Amino acid sequence: MDRSVNIAIDGKEIQAFEGQMLVDVARLNSIYIPTLCHFHNIHPPAATCRVCTVKINGRFETGCTMKVQNGMKVEVNTPEIIDYRKANIEMLFAEGNHFCPSCSKSGNCELQRKGYENGIAVSRFPHLFKDRPRDFKASRIVLEHSRCIHCKRCVELVKTDDGKKIFSFVNRGHETLVGIDYDNEKELSHEQTIAAMELCPVGAILVKGESSVRPFGLRKYDVDRDIDNIPVEDLDFKFEEGSEKKIVATTSLAGCFGCHMSLLDIDLDILDIFEVVEFNKSPLTDIKEFTKMCDVGIIEGGIANTDNYEVLKEFRKKCKVLIALGECSIWGGIPAIRNSLPVEECLEEAYMNSITGAKGENIIPCHEDIPKILNKVYACNDVVKIDYFIPGCPPNA
Repeated sequence: MDRSVNIAIDGKEIQAFEGQMLVDVARLNSIYIPTLCHFHNIHPPAATCRVCTVKINGRFETGCTMKVQNGMKVEVNTPEIIDYRKANIEMLFAEGNHFCPSCSKSGNCELQRKGYENGIAVSRFPHLFKDRPRDFKASRIVLEHSRCIHCKRCVELVKTDDGKKIFSFVNRGHETLVGIDYDNEKELSHEQTIAAMELCPVGAILVKGESSVRPFGLRKYDVDRDIDNIPVEDLDFKFEEGSEKKIVATTSLAGCFGCHMSLLDIDLDILDIFEVVEFNKSPLTDIKEFTKMCDVGIIEGGIANTDNYEVLKEFRKKCKVLIALGECSIWGGIPAIRNSLPVEECLEEAYMNSITGAKGENIIPCHEDIPKILNKVYACNDVVKIDYFIPGCPPNA
């Protein structure tokens, strides 16, 4: 007969059965311990992502591997553990090439969801943009190694009808990849390949010709803060009558100008902005050079060439506060997709092998007046100190 035990989670006394998994006990008592690699059909648990980290009797442990014992004292939501958990998720984003706006699993991705749940807008770690190959050799499945988080779900659970495994880990350490048995993959039914794609918590397993798009619902901050319905007088900032206008400068670097367009989407409300703000150097004013020191600088886009670099350095010198606006400025965004490829290969594809180029004019342009392409697209924070970040692709008006 199962023995009843008493434990405490964040000070709440809970009765459970000895040997139950901690994440299950917490869930049954309406306490949320986030998990990513954990899956109910995998025993023992993989415990590879560390997202479920908690403190048990003062020691850091993985919640998905721990069985409850009498007298156990568990901490789940202290500031220290929340920050530790966020750091693990940020490392997963930084270590892989997770381009959410262009990913077929965006909206149906468990890693993306953990980012939303934890309010992550910016990674404290630099993105590595490690070059990992894509495997198109299988008859129906594509492996996107850049997105894989090594959760082990596919390795343990995807099998043929007669029990043969489809996936396995190959290589070791930082070179570990998920390999695929091409012969066994051919034995899977169409439904089984779709199930494998859905089993993957990120977009690492794709089925040719199929989409896994299935949005999981509104993001928390879309529900909690509908800024369009907040009266202006209730907003945090106040300008005293008669005070001097704040001087603002903006620029667009390696991006699509969508963040500036979003700013303009406030429509006629921009006339109210002009009452309290004066725009200096900006595409909105067509002022080419700084004419005065600015209170606030707003940067859209990442750093892809030497001109972007010089413009950003100038903004840092001429603006008291510098704001990175949108995904491209924060971590590189869509332009950073090229970061996993050699620059030479990108230039050759664009100019030498392009089917849209004029016949006989397949040359890579090179002139002293043309800014030099950098080896990769950098986030603004990689080059200068950024004071504030406003995420979004683009942020709403």
